[in-house]
Amino acid sequence: METPDIATPIHARIVEGLERIATALKSDDWSRAQAAGVNPTQLSILRTLEGRNAGLSVKDLSFQLGVSQPTVTDSILALERKSLVEKRPDPADGRAVRVVITDTGRAAVQAGDAATGTVGQAAAALDDEDQELLLVQLVSLIRQLQEQGAIPIQRMCVSCRYFRPYAHDDAARPHHCNFVDAAFGQQDLRIDCRDHETADPSVRAATWATFQKGRPLHPPGN
Repeated sequence: METPDIATPIHARIVEGLERIATALKSDDWSRAQAAGVNPTQLSILRTLEGRNAGLSVKDLSFQLGVSQPTVTDSILALERKSLVEKRPDPADGRAVRVVITDTGRAAVQAGDAATGTVGQAAAALDDEDQELLLVQLVSLIRQLQEQGAIPIQRMCVSCRYFRPYAHDDAARPHHCNFVDAAFGQQDLRIDCRDHETADPSVRAATWATFQKGRPLHPPGN
């Protein structure tokens, strides 16, 4: 039996916790996929294509999802048969094609998103301050994975060229988005924004340094 003096490292226990959440997320993925009339991999493809009007190549989809190109190819064929995606010539390469989501595909994503998820319910049950703190910590963890090359650059505020952290003195809305020219708060940070444009590495590093320097260690009131 473990005692506080010989407990496993905290980072290992964080991973254990994330593994438990991942188990519940997998169950939620199947529920959403069934509501959308597809399987979880196919729904992931549709959700990745949504908001990307120019579509993505099979290679790009494989990279974004972290699955093999043959798996993506098989899933795209199934989605094509259901008229959820279509292939279009790549304007930059006449020999290549890009996969684009259709209106029917968008409707399938909406049907999936409407399905109740247990993890979402659990997150919603947290108080507002805990939700905000968890969101910021998740952004930090995702960024670490990005910088390690474990996952592609995500469409998060902190990696976007439009993001200006702590540009305002307002504690409730300290950040600024140059794309919409508006201030916003920590609770509005995006994990996947359709208007995201990846900043240069040096700009991302400077933005992150400002974000880290400005954010409190604990939510207001603690």
